[in-house]
Amino acid sequence: MQLKKGLEQSVCILALLATQKREIPLSSRVIHERIKGSQTYLRKLMRCLVVGGLVSSASGNSGGFTLAHDPAEITLLQIVTVVEGKLHSYPNTGVFNDVFTDFRPLAKEGVNVLQKAFAKADQAWMEELSQITIYQLLCETFGTHEIPNIDWNDFECNSAEQVKYTLQKLRQSLLKK
Repeated sequence: MQLKKGLEQSVCILALLATQKREIPLSSRVIHERIKGSQTYLRKLMRCLVVGGLVSSASGNSGGFTLAHDPAEITLLQIVTVVEGKLHSYPNTGVFNDVFTDFRPLAKEGVNVLQKAFAKADQAWMEELSQITIYQLLCETFGTHEIPNIDWNDFECNSAEQVKYTLQKLRQSLLKK
């Protein structure tokens, strides 16, 4: 099973929004500049995240996007479900029945056995993803229990040195808390 590129982009968007200063919506322009994908696809992705209840949108000059929930409440399973829909890893395209057409009752039972095995694996996979939140991912990334607050709308970083300096400042401020 391979998930769509949009899932990774969605996790990145939610990480941006989780680190964005809460009172300041993140502009779609900034999200687009950071994701570097198709503007049309990004709109589709943002719509999925809004309709799925993970992101809120505000229109107007100072509008943009914010998280609809605390990052500790948004799980990877929710993101997968919103972006990918309900997943079933076993496709059951009927090949099994075609190959064993002269053993139809056994072929049908074989399909049932395979479906049960994959359903069990899918359930374990979904259970694991339901335990991991955006908050946990960011805390592990930053090595702290507090998520930094950045106004990505004003963040301009044109060189590796600026990035390195900003990360050092961020880590120092997080370690002091």
